[in-house]
Amino acid sequence: MPRDKSQSQYALHSPIRDTSSIWLVDSNVVTSIRMNGIATTMVILLMGLLQGGDAELYTALADMEELLETESVLIDTLHGYIHAQEKRLATLRRNVEDYATEHKEASRNIQQYLSNPINAYLLVKRLTTDWKRIEELITQDVGKSFVANITSSRGDLKFPTDEDLNGAAVALMRLQDTYKLETAQVARGVLNGVQYSTGLSAGDCFELGRQSYNNGDYYHTVLWMQEAMDRLQEEQNRTTTTKPDILEYLAFSTYMQGNVARALSMTNELLELVPTHQRALGNRAYYQEEIQKKSSQTRRKRGEDGRDDVPAIKDQQFTVAEKKIKSWVEMTERERYEMLCRGELSLSPEVQRNLKCRYVDRGIPFLKIAPFKEEEAYHDPRIVIYHDVIYDDEIEVIKRLAQPRFKRATVQNYKTGELEIANYRISKSAWLQEHEHKYVKAVSRRVEHMTSMTVDTAEELQVVNYGIGGHYEPHFDFARREEANAFKSLGTGNRIATVLYYMSDVEQGGGTVFTAINISLWPRKGSAAFWYNLKPNGEGDYKTRHAACPVLTGSKWVANKWLHERGQEFLRPCTLENQPTDTDDGRY
Repeated sequence: MPRDKSQSQYALHSPIRDTSSIWLVDSNVVTSIRMNGIATTMVILLMGLLQGGDAELYTALADMEELLETESVLIDTLHGYIHAQEKRLATLRRNVEDYATEHKEASRNIQQYLSNPINAYLLVKRLTTDWKRIEELITQDVGKSFVANITSSRGDLKFPTDEDLNGAAVALMRLQDTYKLETAQVARGVLNGVQYSTGLSAGDCFELGRQSYNNGDYYHTVLWMQEAMDRLQEEQNRTTTTKPDILEYLAFSTYMQGNVARALSMTNELLELVPTHQRALGNRAYYQEEIQKKSSQTRRKRGEDGRDDVPAIKDQQFTVAEKKIKSWVEMTERERYEMLCRGELSLSPEVQRNLKCRYVDRGIPFLKIAPFKEEEAYHDPRIVIYHDVIYDDEIEVIKRLAQPRFKRATVQNYKTGELEIANYRISKSAWLQEHEHKYVKAVSRRVEHMTSMTVDTAEELQVVNYGIGGHYEPHFDFARREEANAFKSLGTGNRIATVLYYMSDVEQGGGTVFTAINISLWPRKGSAAFWYNLKPNGEGDYKTRHAACPVLTGSKWVANKWLHERGQEFLRPCTLENQPTDTDDGRY
């Protein structure tokens, strides 16, 4: 960042936003529109509409779908605008062709032409009445009427905001990191080897880099500005993005990553293109001073013989087995989380061979006829998946009921007990009560058959839809000891168990991963995952720490049912033991 002038005679200047461009986002690309001529008014009015839109559309794909309707209206409006402009220009073209023909005829013999009274009259008419009409055509702003049509239907349309644009860009960066996607591949519309869309232009890549820069994310700024530079060579005159613009962001972000020499080299390249670039001139002097200081410091650290005073430390030798153990111990939870999301970690064969699938009826008469299909995913803690436990018609009704009341998903502040928005949970959710529809009641009550516990003290059914790169980073469902206020208002104790319904298949990503035990559950429409959050003695089971992986492609819908301690006293009695006691049918 810029240093105080007391420390250096030079000040470092960061790039500023290009105010000559307006940036719009649609479902596929970011387009730069240069403002000039008659189109300026229409673009400004459209941007005014965009700025007034609802925020956080990017947090749920269900909301994003409505943007296609908005885009359809804009496309029709722009078609109408273009047609009106073309009609106006065609009229002007006809007039100028007629005038040019007449003028050419007059130029052959001016005196003879003007001696004809009809010609003289027509010349005067062309330069009075006709020209006034042409002036009106030239100055006519046909865009206002079309924008007025959009304004009149404003309440029926949704527009993204700058926050949505930034959120969508951040989501793309998250997906890029989590799934180790190459920048060039993403720019070509390829995700994990599958071609999903058309490629991004140099302007699209530039905007992604600019959004990263605005967030202080210089790593991704460099990646996407470099990709913009590569694509700029291919597009030539088909883009409004310029090489100096890219170089300025690249140089500054490279400096912020610690590579001063490379930043200086790119700044020099920028100055070759724009010798009077004031920020670049100032930055070049700053970078040169930084390099000179580092060079002086390095010389002072060396002895007279030119070698370092401190001898180099040899790398410690490890065996292959020791390296694996060392790597595993040093691996952060974030690294395990991302590896699990990519499917790179799996259970050992010894653990897998003890996992079973079975039909269970819980001694319930109805389940004697239609038993649950139970699949064990892990033993300690015991995590199971029930297949075909929520049906298509139930799913559609629940989604339809939830969507109109969607709000940004929140997390509970463990100090205050209040719900608040957090960047580590990107989704929208709604709560449904049993009395609202028979299907909501059926799905909620089915949990009792799966768990052999009561849902009378459970929370309402929470329906969640994940947005672009939607995720929920590692967390516990239960309240820990320091989170005394977490569920105080409910008066039903801690969350004893979780049932997670999967209401959609997800094409890529979107898994549920348990970072402490290294297992991944993949969404399968109609199934449900179940686990206890508390041990039989009431203590929280820290092995249940889990996360929702970012959705790479597809739409992820889930429904949560959280069961609480109150009412379970005789259904799952407390014990003094930490470990569960298995029964014949797999319950504990």
